[in-house]
Amino acid sequence: MFDASFALKVFAALFAIMNPIANIPVFLSLTEGADDTAKRRIAMVALFGVSVGCVVSLVAGAAILRLFGITITDFRLAGGLLVLLIALDMLHGSASAQHQPGAREMPGAAAVQDVAVYPLTVPLLVGPGTIATLIVFGHTAAAQGRIASLAAGLVAFLALLGASLYAAPAIGHHLSARVTAITKRLMGMVLAAIAMEMMLASLQVFLKGVLG
Repeated sequence: MFDASFALKVFAALFAIMNPIANIPVFLSLTEGADDTAKRRIAMVALFGVSVGCVVSLVAGAAILRLFGITITDFRLAGGLLVLLIALDMLHGSASAQHQPGAREMPGAAAVQDVAVYPLTVPLLVGPGTIATLIVFGHTAAAQGRIASLAAGLVAFLALLGASLYAAPAIGHHLSARVTAITKRLMGMVLAAIAMEMMLASLQVFLKGVLG
C-alpha cells in the first residue's frame, strides 16, 4: 500500500535533519582549494556514503537494537529526544554538537579529498539523529506495510541531496547567509514537530502498558 503522506513525512524529516541547503556552505568550506571537478567527485562519493548509511540504518537498525535488548519504544523515545536537541540547536541558529565535528577533527587542506566520508557523510549528514529517525521510520513502515512509501520518500530525498551537492559550486555563488539561516530555523521547526511525534508515540505505548 502506497501512502503519499507517509512518503512526504519521510522526505520532510530527512530534509530537515540533513538540510541540503544549509549544508551547501559547509560542503564548499570543506572542499575549499579543490576544483569544480574534484568537488563534484566528492559530492558523488558522499551521496553514495549517505545512501549506504540510510539503507543500513533501515535494514539492520531494528536487529541491532534487539541484539542489545532495546525495544523500539525505548529507542523511539531516546531518538525523539536526540532529534529534539538537534532541532533546538537549529532554531537557535547554532551547529548541532551531534552532527558537527569539533575543530580538532576537521581535516586540513591537504586532506580535502578525504572529506567525502568524514566529516561530510558522517557525522554531518548521517549522524545519530539521522540514524535514529531512519530506524523509527523503518520499524513503522514494516509494521504498517508502508515499505514502498518509505522507499519513495528516501529515494526522492537522496535525489535532491545528490543534485544539491553536485550543483553546490554553482549554487554557492548565489546562496546568501540570510537564506541559509532562515532555512535552518524553518527546518528546525519541522524537525521539532517530528521529534515530539516520536516521543509522544513512545509515551502512549508506555502509558497503555502502565494503565493496563
